[in-house]
Amino acid sequence: MTTPTSSRGRRRAPTRIERAAGRAAALQRPRVILALLLLLALTCVMLLDGYLRAEVGGDQRVRSGADSSEVPDAILDGGPILTFRGGRATTVSVPAKTIALTFDDGPNPTWTPQVLDILRKYDVPGTFFLVGSMVSRYPGIVRTMVEEGNEVGVHTFTHVDLSYQSASRVDREMEQTQLALAGAAGITTTLFRAPYSSETDAIDDYSWPVYQRLGKDGYTSVFVDTDSDDWKRPGVSDIVKWATPKGTQGASVLFHDAGGERSQTIAALPQYIEKMKAKGYTFTTISGVMERQRAADGRAAGGGTPAGPRLQAAHHRATGLTLYEGKALIAAVAVAEWTVPALSVGLAIVGAAVLGRFGMMLVLARRHHRQRNRRRSGWGPAVTGPVSVIVPAYNEKECIANTLQSLARSTHPIEIIVVDDGSTDGTSRIARDAAESLGMTNVRVVRQENAGKPAALNNGVRHASYDIVVMMDGDTVFEPDTVRHLVQPFADPSVGAVAGNAKVGNRTTVIGAWQHIEYVMGFNLDRRMYDLLRCMPTIPGAIGAFRREAVLAVGGMSEDTLAEDTDITIAMHRAGWRVVYQEHARAWTEAPGSLKQLWSQRYRWSYGTMQALWKHRKSLTDRGPSGRFGRVGMPLVVVFQVVTPLFAPLIDVFTAYSMIFVDFRAALLAWLAVLGVQLLCAAYAFRLDREKYRYLLMMPLQQLAYRQMMYLVLIHSCVTALTGGRLRWQKLKRTGEVGTPAGAG
Repeated sequence: MTTPTSSRGRRRAPTRIERAAGRAAALQRPRVILALLLLLALTCVMLLDGYLRAEVGGDQRVRSGADSSEVPDAILDGGPILTFRGGRATTVSVPAKTIALTFDDGPNPTWTPQVLDILRKYDVPGTFFLVGSMVSRYPGIVRTMVEEGNEVGVHTFTHVDLSYQSASRVDREMEQTQLALAGAAGITTTLFRAPYSSETDAIDDYSWPVYQRLGKDGYTSVFVDTDSDDWKRPGVSDIVKWATPKGTQGASVLFHDAGGERSQTIAALPQYIEKMKAKGYTFTTISGVMERQRAADGRAAGGGTPAGPRLQAAHHRATGLTLYEGKALIAAVAVAEWTVPALSVGLAIVGAAVLGRFGMMLVLARRHHRQRNRRRSGWGPAVTGPVSVIVPAYNEKECIANTLQSLARSTHPIEIIVVDDGSTDGTSRIARDAAESLGMTNVRVVRQENAGKPAALNNGVRHASYDIVVMMDGDTVFEPDTVRHLVQPFADPSVGAVAGNAKVGNRTTVIGAWQHIEYVMGFNLDRRMYDLLRCMPTIPGAIGAFRREAVLAVGGMSEDTLAEDTDITIAMHRAGWRVVYQEHARAWTEAPGSLKQLWSQRYRWSYGTMQALWKHRKSLTDRGPSGRFGRVGMPLVVVFQVVTPLFAPLIDVFTAYSMIFVDFRAALLAWLAVLGVQLLCAAYAFRLDREKYRYLLMMPLQQLAYRQMMYLVLIHSCVTALTGGRLRWQKLKRTGEVGTPAGAG
């Protein structure tokens, strides 16, 4: 005999909402990771740019006056070219009537090309000791330099005095410069000149070990015989005189093609070349000098091949991994060179826009407050007729009784329509019991299959008995006079919708206090500005009122977007209705109690706002009221709700970067100045709403936390939009702690 299988113990099949939530959760993590990776990439780009400009890892120390007792006399008194053939230190002098023109600190996009033009004109080669960071920034100049037969050497990557650096830092300076040369010109070099070096007699006990170590690695260190001192800008005649060797002596001569203003160098160089050629001098590279020395050594040894390994030209073709790493470095620097200035300009523009917005908010908010609070100011005859209050509810067992209890105290006649959107926690039963216990005969509970908030609101509108409908959330409580204040603007026949003043009730926690600041400053102060500009983008779902005919005329609450409140508000504007803000109509709502819930809510708002803006994009070209919103309201929303938050974390990154690597005091003062402006706006907003100022103590931390979070939320939203993702009405966990308006203060 077969026993029927019991239903007890079976796993319940997930509902459509649960499946959608599961898919959303599965997609959320990679999107968050993508946002974090993007922020990390931008930070790395900034650090790379700072490293190239010696802001990161820069070391301005220069050693002088050190003892040289450990340096061999033969080196101190020797020629300007130091080699370590066979492991033995040897110097090479420049032959008589020979000049090895050398240039330090390049390449520079202004001066180096002019130097190359002069060398090309006089058919004179030069040896350029290049700074690796500059090579990576201007690879094209180096490529041209090498192709025209000039020689290049390493001048470190960041122009630091190597005598102060660790062995690993020395290796890094050399290797990074070689990679830059490989990426720029496809070569590496064996030539090296230390920053801040001069003649060999300046080698001291601190720098000597560095030269020995580099010599073992195959580097030839190059010093000078005569120094033009062109960096001092003494005048063209002095530069030419100081660069000229005595008699017929050969010399390694130092000029600079970068590191400052070099117009005197450019003027002196042709005169110097002409002067030395007139005296019978020839010009060669450092390798040319060494080749002549090799030939002389060969002749001295009997005309055969010189003893020891044959010296080769300084350049070697880069191959394999070195070449690819070099090209990758050049590419990364190119990205940094474009990205960081662009970000700087973008941040400057955003900063100016934000400060301008703050100024506009203060001026317009004050004007709005004065207009709306004049004793004789009004909308027309008082609106006293009954209105319908629609309460969409999905699993609101913790809050629905408090909501109905607050509506029971309403000083304005109302009917209440609770639309239970397929709740599974007994919300409809609790609503009926609460209405019965409160003796409320004006409450109707309408049940429907789960279809989402827009469908619940539309169902409520269809059941409404009156021409004005008030919409609120199932976790919100009204003050006794809220409905009365909210409906008064409808005395003006041009008003189609009214936004109320949503306030955070559960503000005792850090997250609650942060949201309290956001609601008072970021939402209500904004709404005053948008009201006067007649382009309010959103009527809050927690408290808003509509003409029923206007709602039906625009097709009701749309399910096309996650932000049905923003969607219908824009639709109202486009239909020619006026949307206003009523600051005295206060509603107390339960804000998300955890960062996870806050993320979910802000994600829905952010993504829904993007959807609504895209849906109504044609308002940009419309005429009349629709065009007014498109050309005034939409740009404001895009700039300050999408673009600005995307730049927000970079403000903190740039500030931290500047504090650590550039100018701590200036960066800190700039950040405090911006915070001061924000505090001023927030304080004024709190004054208008008659809120306690103590919550503003949380604002510095709130600004830091919210900026990062909103960046991640917006990236999440953008990725969702690009991938075609879609979410349904999301349910946040409620506690029911917002019981009465009085308890929220």
